[in-house]
Amino acid sequence: MRSHVTTLQDVLSARTREAAPELVDAPSLGEVNPASAAKKMVRCHACGHQCRIPAGGVGVCKVRFNEDGHLYAPWGYVGGVQCDPVEKKPFFHMYPGALAYSFGMLGCDLHCGYCQNWVTSQALRDPHAGAPPRDATPEALVRAALDHGARLVVSTYNEPLITVEWAVAIFREARAHGLGTAFVSNGNGTARVLEYLRPDIDAYKIDLKSFDDRHYRELGGRLQPILDTIQWLHRAGVWIEIVTLLVPGFNDSDAELQGLTRFIAGVSLDIPWHVTAFHQDYRMTEPADTTPAMLLRAAAIARGNGLRYVYAGNAPGRVGDFEHTSCAHCGERLIARRGYFIQEYRLQSDGGCPSCHTRMPGIWSTRFDPQRARLSVI
Repeated sequence: MRSHVTTLQDVLSARTREAAPELVDAPSLGEVNPASAAKKMVRCHACGHQCRIPAGGVGVCKVRFNEDGHLYAPWGYVGGVQCDPVEKKPFFHMYPGALAYSFGMLGCDLHCGYCQNWVTSQALRDPHAGAPPRDATPEALVRAALDHGARLVVSTYNEPLITVEWAVAIFREARAHGLGTAFVSNGNGTARVLEYLRPDIDAYKIDLKSFDDRHYRELGGRLQPILDTIQWLHRAGVWIEIVTLLVPGFNDSDAELQGLTRFIAGVSLDIPWHVTAFHQDYRMTEPADTTPAMLLRAAAIARGNGLRYVYAGNAPGRVGDFEHTSCAHCGERLIARRGYFIQEYRLQSDGGCPSCHTRMPGIWSTRFDPQRARLSVI
C-alpha cells in the first residue's frame, strides 16, 4: 500500500480561511454554461485575473481555491519575515530611515522570469522554489515588529493581493499599536480588492514592469489592471511610489519609457518613480545587467516628462543626485542617501523645506531618529 505524500499544496491548503465575502461572488448565468453552473463555481476578485473557479479548482495564483462552492484564502502562516530600512522596499517618502517589518506568504498571480523573490512567489509553480511556512498570528507578528523598533509593517515577498485577508488582519493589529502599513505589490488589482484594503493601508509600492501589454502577457498578466490600480489608489488618497526594474531589451526603449513616465505624470507629478537595475536572476540570464548609465538615461526621460521625484536605485554612489530628495520648488537638498542609508536629513517636522517651507508630498515622522544601519533577519 503506497503511503500518502504530503505536498506543499496540502500544507498550504490546511492554512486557510474562507475568503472575505467582499471578494467573491458567483458568476452570472451568462458567464457559465449550464453544465459548469452545477459545479458551484465562484468568481474571485482578489486580483486582476478575476478567476472563475469551479468546485475543486484553484485560481491562477494557486493559493485561492474553491471547496464545495466556497472560496478559501491563505491564513495563519508566513513564508518569510525580515526587518530592514524602509528605503529597501523602496519607499523614499515614507518615514525615511525607519525600520519596516516585512512579512510574506507564498504564491503569486504572475510568473516573471527575473523574479528576485521567486523562492516564495513561485513556490507552487516551481519544484525548486519553496520556503517552509511557519505558523503565525497577527498579534505575534506585530509584537515582533514592535520589539525590533519598526515604524511600519509591510506585506511583501509574495503578491500581497492574493493573500489580502491575512494582510488586513495584521494591518488592523498594527494600526492598533500605532504602526504604519504598506503593500509591496505588482499592482494587478481590482476595485473590489482595493476597496476592501483601503481602510487599513497607508502606502502602496507598485511594480510597473512595462508599458507594453505584450510584455505584461509574457509575465502572465495585462497592463490595464495595473494602470487602473495606480489611478484608483491616487484618487483614494493612498500614498503611492512606483518602481520599474529596467531590463535591457525588454522594457528600456525610449518609446516605452516615454509612455510609462508620461502616464505617471498624468496621474500626479508628485508620485515618486524609482528606476532600478536588473541583474541576472532566476530564469532570465540572457540580458546583460543594467548599468548606471542606463538608469541615468531612464531617469532623465522621467524628469523631462515633469516627474518631480525620480530615483535611480541599486547603484549606490553611481547615479548622481538621483539617490537624493530635493525640494521641487527651490531645489534645496533635503534628504541625502547612499543606497538604503540616510546621510543627511533636513526636512522640518511637518515635512516642509527649511528654505522655502514648501511641504514635500509623502508620509513623514515629526522628527528624524538616527537610522539603524544593521539589517535584522528574523
